[in-house]
Amino acid sequence: MDINQDQEPDYDSVKIDYVGFVDPYAVEGMVVLKAADGKEFHMRAFSGEVAKHISSFSESTEDTVPSIYKMIEEICEENELLLVKVKIYESGEVLRANLYFTGKKDMVLRNYRASDALALGAFYKIPILVRKNLLKTSMEA
Repeated sequence: MDINQDQEPDYDSVKIDYVGFVDPYAVEGMVVLKAADGKEFHMRAFSGEVAKHISSFSESTEDTVPSIYKMIEEICEENELLLVKVKIYESGEVLRANLYFTGKKDMVLRNYRASDALALGAFYKIPILVRKNLLKTSMEA
């Protein structure tokens, strides 16, 4: 797969529109992803901690970068790699993501947790792509 290929027609670029929690104890996070045409995808069933990171990355308050994201950043720097896009899709009953890196060589990491990939997308402020069949015109929270 060529890292510089045109965007696949069955994916849409999305922005993080809302980050919050499903429960009052902030145990389960949720994110609303919105495409340019207004269609949305509500993503949930991931840790509240990851939701907090996504929120802080989206607001550019990166003063306290969590160790796992800092570790990935350092690995990329050492290997002259740059994360350039994230693709989120369904795999059976769960959401997964592919991470696209470029640099000395192109690399695609496949089938990772979508919430972590979304957090990395927010951290690096890179394109987040979602399979179009996940986007809906109106969603109930």
